[in-house]
Amino acid sequence: MNNRKIVEFGDFQTPFVLAKKVCQKLKDIHVNPDVVLEPTCGLGAFIYAAANSFPKAKRIIGVEINPFYVNKLRNDLFLSNYKKIEIIQGDFFKINWETIIEPQQSLLVIGNLPWVTNAKQGLIGGSNLPVKKNFQNKNGFDAITGKSNFDISEWMLMQISNWLNKKGGYLAMLCKTSVARKILNYHYLQKISTTCSAIFNIDAKKHFGVSVDAGLLYCKFDKKFQNHDYGVYRNIGTDSKNKMGHRNGILIRDIEKFEKYKKLFGSSEITWRSGVKHDCSKIMELTKTKNGHLENGINELVDIESTFLYPLLKSSDIANNRIKKTNRYVLITQSSVGESTNKIKNIAPKTWEYLINHAQYLDNRKSRIYKNNPRFSIFGIGPYTFAPWKIAISGLYKNIKFRLVNLIEGKTVIFDDTIYFLYFDIRNDAEKAYKLLTSEPAIEFFSSIIFMDEKRPIKSSILNYLSLKSLEKNQYIYLDSTTKYNTDIF
Repeated sequence: MNNRKIVEFGDFQTPFVLAKKVCQKLKDIHVNPDVVLEPTCGLGAFIYAAANSFPKAKRIIGVEINPFYVNKLRNDLFLSNYKKIEIIQGDFFKINWETIIEPQQSLLVIGNLPWVTNAKQGLIGGSNLPVKKNFQNKNGFDAITGKSNFDISEWMLMQISNWLNKKGGYLAMLCKTSVARKILNYHYLQKISTTCSAIFNIDAKKHFGVSVDAGLLYCKFDKKFQNHDYGVYRNIGTDSKNKMGHRNGILIRDIEKFEKYKKLFGSSEITWRSGVKHDCSKIMELTKTKNGHLENGINELVDIESTFLYPLLKSSDIANNRIKKTNRYVLITQSSVGESTNKIKNIAPKTWEYLINHAQYLDNRKSRIYKNNPRFSIFGIGPYTFAPWKIAISGLYKNIKFRLVNLIEGKTVIFDDTIYFLYFDIRNDAEKAYKLLTSEPAIEFFSSIIFMDEKRPIKSSILNYLSLKSLEKNQYIYLDSTTKYNTDIF
């Protein structure tokens, strides 16, 4: 299979030693199916492992789209005299699964589904996709900016969960950890009948040569139960686990820790904002050289007024506490979303000329959010952008580090859109909130609900779950009584 096809079909063949270890774990927790189904069986590692591990199984069925794999597997099985194994050539997205599985039999669905996203498929022109529709019901800004992107395995696991919800049985599937959590969240939201679920982490680098968090997703389906808490295990061989589940309508990473600080859960009295979005760093972001000149991202020296130019901090600056000075600047063309940018022409003619001369970059920004908006528009902009005091945190870095940021060179600091921040006009108010946010209870609360293995682990939605007023009210923190604060900010 060539590289393009490997990407299209997410073709990471499971080593037999791992398939065998998975089947042994299932035996250890008393899984004993009548039928074993692997819906994308590849070269059959799980087929062989299941045949050896579940001798009481009456049927072992493998389905595979690749004819080369199908022929090879059928030939190998014929030579090995495995009579209860059936290999079917078929497309997961087109096959009628109801005709394959008898409803009264205990079923185990096992395997390793494609590790590829629909966006990646689009880039390579792949066709290994379900019928296109917005199955996650994303809309508006989320859909426009790509939040409707999903792993193909996520859709497939939803379909499998729906089968098993009707008839009962077991699911044991290797997948990305992020996908496993999404499926368990789907079970919770759709009230899928599961009695026991777990994620057993695996070393994807060792087994598949990829640097991604992955694991074995295990679920037992039973119409008599609905238990959506689950354990996360360090590896397949350990009994030590971290209990996860849903509380207050959200997924909790550490239920025990969350229960300790659950009084803090609510709504932030000040809304967390994200930094400015412009999608054109080559033109909109400038760097000051050692000689004091400004240079853009295409190595041009730039001579413009300072009127619309502001000091810029990025995620790496916030994460590494580089907040006192910067040599990076950003053009802020509006003070609110949708505001006309024509004023720049009169106030700062050199800046306007610079924008016009580089309009080809800005006019060709791909995101649809810029359409039907004034030329040279930006987003994530409002009165909060220009507040002198801010508490910032990077959404990308895998730690909970808040920074108290003030003016640089006498101007308000602008953040890029990977940073979230609170904003204040009064220093004492900012210091009060900073003291609360950097307290142990606040950090522990956040650590109970933040999943650090995600691409952008820290999100504004998560930050907004902490009520600073509750944190202070429950006397977790004792503020300096000699300092006067504006008590209306919370």
